Amino acid sequence: MVTETPADLLARLIAIDSVNPDLVAGGAGESAVAGFCAAWLAARGFEVRLLDKRGGRPSVVAVARGTGGGRSLMLNGHLDTVGLTGYEGDPLEPCVRDGKMYGRGAFDMKSGLAAMMVAAVRATSGGRPRGDVILACVADEEHGSSGTEEVLESYTADAAVVTEPSHLEVTLAHKGFAWFDVEIEGRAAHGSRPDLGVDAIAKAGHFLVALEELGASLARGPAHPLLGTGTVHASVIHGGQEASTYPARCRVTLERRTVPGEDAATVEAELTAVLGRLAATVPGFRYRLVPGLHRDPFQADPEGEIVRTLTRHAEAVLGHPPVVRGEPFWTDAALLDRAGIPSLLFGVDGEGAHAASECVDLASLDRLTAVLAATVTEFCS
Repeated sequence: MVTETPADLLARLIAIDSVNPDLVAGGAGESAVAGFCAAWLAARGFEVRLLDKRGGRPSVVAVARGTGGGRSLMLNGHLDTVGLTGYEGDPLEPCVRDGKMYGRGAFDMKSGLAAMMVAAVRATSGGRPRGDVILACVADEEHGSSGTEEVLESYTADAAVVTEPSHLEVTLAHKGFAWFDVEIEGRAAHGSRPDLGVDAIAKAGHFLVALEELGASLARGPAHPLLGTGTVHASVIHGGQEASTYPARCRVTLERRTVPGEDAATVEAELTAVLGRLAATVPGFRYRLVPGLHRDPFQADPEGEIVRTLTRHAEAVLGHPPVVRGEPFWTDAALLDRAGIPSLLFGVDGEGAHAASECVDLASLDRLTAVLAATVTEFCS
């Protein structure tokens, strides 16, 4: 069977609506694009399995079994995209201009899916390597990463490459995050009775000032060599009922971006210390700290075998040593690393992730595919 070019495959993937319904109510989800990828890979000799314990949110795992005795490598990319509303032009109609392909998901990250699918076929079509080649085309990365979590319940590998867009730069670290709600308690009363009421919104103002001071303190602290320092910001605030009533409560939702060495527990201790000082110094300050979703930061071993192998092939394809970098955003690489699978990120060049216009540089798509194919061939042999 003739294998499509990465650009041809990417165009077909862009045309399939796969908006994450956890982000956009009524979003199409991953069923159609997962079905397409499963059929495409099965037709090329891969053992294909759909994982869908959530129902209607499938991930695809496709395996080319090795001949035995070699190392296994997982290529991981996500099927879902952010929403289509507000996109300039038709987000599901791929178009090429000036060497770039445009469309929702072109950059983030159906380009990575196309590259890893074609690369895996190229690396196995001339004879299977000794180790297994595993493709994980996962659901829900843009929201809760339930797809990679489900894959890791049944599959492992000796290493993994996550094909998130990285501008053809070797990405060895990224930040994590922790979300918290701070619920500040007041006392409801008629607006004419300050002797009875406690203004929860005004009390929250003390916390917001302290949160800004915490952010400044973090910025002055020790910096990770690739990621810099952790950050914190207030994201959402809710409080009050009407103009004539003292608000009984005010809730501040915040996000703390973490670097290696920090996690949800250290952030909770940090916030507890801030809030404890306010409770001791601000009359009537009462609060409740509620942990939310958190994801760990990620850091690869720069001397790990998968890092050295991919970096060597990237240099050969690019004609120069690739840039080594960190990313401020979170990816599924952290889940793979936590499961004991040494990982790194390497993906296309382009722009417009989550933006009104999104594109991938097609030359970078070809280079990514070449690097991945060579990496699979060497690592799994």
